Amino acid sequence: MTIGIVAPPWLPVPPPAYGGTENVLDVLARGLAAAGHRVVLFASGDSTCPVERRWFHPVAVGVGRGGVADEACQVVEAYRALRDIGVDVVHDHTLAGPLYAYGLGGPPVVTTNHGPFGPELLPVYRAVADRIGIIAISHHQASTAGGLRLAGVVHHGLDVERVPVGAGRGGYALFLGRMHPDKGIDVAISAARAAGMPLRIAAKMSEPAERRYFDDTIAPLLGGDVTFVGEVDWAGKVALLGDACCLLNPVQWDEPFGMVVAEALACGTPVVASDRGSLPELVDHGRTGFVCPDHDALVTALHAVTALDRAQCRLDAETRYSSQRMVEEHVRIYRRALQDLARSRSEAAWGVDGGSRRRVAEPVTGRAAAEVRRGRQREMRPTSGGRPVVPAPS
Repeated sequence: MTIGIVAPPWLPVPPPAYGGTENVLDVLARGLAAAGHRVVLFASGDSTCPVERRWFHPVAVGVGRGGVADEACQVVEAYRALRDIGVDVVHDHTLAGPLYAYGLGGPPVVTTNHGPFGPELLPVYRAVADRIGIIAISHHQASTAGGLRLAGVVHHGLDVERVPVGAGRGGYALFLGRMHPDKGIDVAISAARAAGMPLRIAAKMSEPAERRYFDDTIAPLLGGDVTFVGEVDWAGKVALLGDACCLLNPVQWDEPFGMVVAEALACGTPVVASDRGSLPELVDHGRTGFVCPDHDALVTALHAVTALDRAQCRLDAETRYSSQRMVEEHVRIYRRALQDLARSRSEAAWGVDGGSRRRVAEPVTGRAAAEVRRGRQREMRPTSGGRPVVPAPS
């Protein structure tokens, strides 16, 4: 297949440091290409993912710095470029994209919700669910979708073979994430101190709200065996994880997916986490970590975590969080979307009521595909004004 991937405009793919969604898109795009598919990634122009790329924003807008117009421009130009190319399916990771694609026609579209199915997002997904395949990233997240029809649940994956296995000899617990109250950094400090275990905090802190939280709440708690490391890049991340006794992840909200959990397990590092959101389905309690209902349980787990088998943690990552597994599950969803739309078109041609889902594409191959693509290209007209869609240099 030829698969178009639409990324949000906030960070490049992959990101230079923090950026969960963008890291996942990098792994997915490279994995699809390695499986023999043509991949066209529409992201910011400073992205370095080694697949065919297009962009509208030459440089990523920045987290917390852009707005609706930035994403809207990204989406409009992405769908224009991908239709010109004649992709077979679009996998959209923006919020505005599915709304735009809903009445556009063209190739079938699936979208991944990387956030919670909360009251601010559910109306959007309900509005497009009859034509757009919606992918959840954990079973817990899917359970909060209010009966919304979903195309499937696909856990994130990573290139486990690129992650070095650490021995955990550093003698410290590690918090890794962003500087936000939802992440429970103050809880991590309290639990680590109660357990007598040193704690290192590696956290993104680039937005004003993150800095205020650090200054007001976290900075006064630092000192002694609690150290703030700052934001780290990939090499720094895996080095810290590999030397850590455990990842301490006491989140205070129902996180849809904890990518840092998969990264820790790939390093052979067990996880001590809150019993919230997706974490009980990511951590095998008693084998690859501990899922804890309260503060006292976190402290008890920190005393016990060094007895866990780090080889088992790595094996779990290889089995459950590989890029190959993630790619295969996505490809099944793409093919099903193509089949559903072909069936819908056939039913429409014979005057059969195929249900609420309308045809949005015709899956064809070979000479027929070439004719359709040429037809699409003839339909497209360049717009005046604005920045051009720029192809990546070969």
